[in-house]
Amino acid sequence: MGTPRNTGAGFTMTHLPGRFFLPGPTEVHPDVLAAQNAQMIGHRGPAIKALMESVEAGLKPVFMTDRPVIVSTSSATGLMEAAVRNGVLGGKVLSLVTGAFSGRFAEIAQTCGLDVEVWEVSWGEVHSSDDLAERLAGTEYEAVILSQSETSTGSLHDLEAVAKVVREYEDTLLLVDSVTGIGGVETRPDDWGIDFILTGSQKALALPPGLAFGLASDGMMKRSRQADGRGWYFALDRLMDQLLGSQTPATPAVSLLYALDLQLKRIAEEGMEARWQRHLDMQKRTFDWVDEMRSVGSGIDVFAAEGHRSPTVTCIAMPDGKGASEVVSAMAEKGWVIGGGYGKLKESTIRIGHMGDHTVAELDGLLNVLEEVMP
Repeated sequence: MGTPRNTGAGFTMTHLPGRFFLPGPTEVHPDVLAAQNAQMIGHRGPAIKALMESVEAGLKPVFMTDRPVIVSTSSATGLMEAAVRNGVLGGKVLSLVTGAFSGRFAEIAQTCGLDVEVWEVSWGEVHSSDDLAERLAGTEYEAVILSQSETSTGSLHDLEAVAKVVREYEDTLLLVDSVTGIGGVETRPDDWGIDFILTGSQKALALPPGLAFGLASDGMMKRSRQADGRGWYFALDRLMDQLLGSQTPATPAVSLLYALDLQLKRIAEEGMEARWQRHLDMQKRTFDWVDEMRSVGSGIDVFAAEGHRSPTVTCIAMPDGKGASEVVSAMAEKGWVIGGGYGKLKESTIRIGHMGDHTVAELDGLLNVLEEVMP
């Protein structure tokens, strides 16, 4: 285990680089962290314009788009609120809930005063496109909202299939939380016809927390300009108008933008297809490890339904549905960080965030130690 290091704020970090496998925030490369030490610049003028232009050029291939990608100084939750405030004019919202974070999306829409129909399936499952087609045929909805990759369960919607169904209804927008998707899961918003998709900096993009990114269709932007309740800070039309001039409406997080700019260059060097494949390789290694453990009598299993599992986070069901916190603590004592279960799965599952810049070799190191501490 690494020597404990005081961070200067009363906290102690005991894990070494390559040992931080939370399902967010994820580990950040030292060079990317160091990029935040660059000098401050004014947020009006040629320097910020050049930085924003560079960031935009790097974000477009990550989102597989030629459209401008909105950059928000906020958590991804902020853009979840922006999605419903800008994309819903007062009609009914269908919220597809598969776990805690898609449940939060529903709650956000509800607290914004919208008419929300919550359609929840068992945690670990996802909504089938056939069932969705049947639901949309029976009721008129202004928007469908969902989480592509449900961080609490490790489940993954077939977003391409979902989008194909929603496209049959031209007055229904598809608004997607891709917080543990973009950057690690093959996602093609323009090709699939997604109206708004958002993510955060601290997940598969492997950046510090504090930035969020969104991609809006023409239909979404048209709604935004009509939405009286969109507010000011998260008004997509205002964000977009400023973005087109390589500016931001309010003070941006300049230090985080420096880190983003460098990380986007690192991502470009790897290439998106290679990045997607690396995440699939880490997913497969985790599944193989679970199978190996089961073959020797361990009672663990992958929680999410087979065929609907995220390449970025695996939720593992514990034997007899208990003991998760002890495993997380035992890993921490050995200098490794994994996630405990979330919400109602707190004691019955553990979660491994195999995303961002992690490699299969680093994951092997984690799994070897995890095998030692499993009951």
